[in-house]
Amino acid sequence: MRKMVIMDDEYEQGLPRVKGVASADRLLTVLSAFRRGDDALELTELAERTGLVKSTIMRLCVSLQSFGFIERMRDGRYRLGTEIARLGSVYLQSFALESEVIPVLERLVAISGETASFYIRRGDQRLCLFRHDSPSPLRMHVRPGDLRPMDASSIAQVLRAFEAGAESGRGVTLPIYSSGVTDPHVASMAAPVFGAGQRLLGALAITGPASRLTAEKSAQVAQQLLSLANGLTNSLGGEY
Repeated sequence: MRKMVIMDDEYEQGLPRVKGVASADRLLTVLSAFRRGDDALELTELAERTGLVKSTIMRLCVSLQSFGFIERMRDGRYRLGTEIARLGSVYLQSFALESEVIPVLERLVAISGETASFYIRRGDQRLCLFRHDSPSPLRMHVRPGDLRPMDASSIAQVLRAFEAGAESGRGVTLPIYSSGVTDPHVASMAAPVFGAGQRLLGALAITGPASRLTAEKSAQVAQQLLSLANGLTNSLGGEY
């Protein structure tokens, strides 16, 4: 009953009903057929578990194979693909990231007095994933979930330089400092954070007014930023 009331409220607010796509439902039905303890499933088993005809399952598996969600073995059986494992690790890591990153941001704010944030790259933009504000009322107002350009700011420079992993940024002097790039009144300093396999997870950064976060001030807290980025990397399974 409660679900129906919520749907009615949506109609009252003028929101359209969004329906699922039948083909997507069938794809997910095939994936959901795999259970704990399964190694690989024969086509007959998939048909019994999903209620779909074998020819439909075969077509769906071709699409799933192309994205790495399913693998077809030499004996004709199907098993879950490596993309499933990757998404699983991303899901688990999202929880690990927040619990590990937030205390580091709080520590950075206590050390520097400036706003601390954690950015990741999203295509040709950078996404503020986590943020802890400076106690000062004079600060840049960017919220978690906000997208910023991949410009010449220290944060974007870090995300570009280490995009292919730790080795790709060899020779880069850390942390990177920039001032007046995104905004003439804003300065920032950033360092990379890595995960397993030296994969870049994101950029740990301090942001503040250029009049306050000067080159001299950034030099005073540079070692603390690097130390915290190093500690965060280690706690997330990487090496700095």
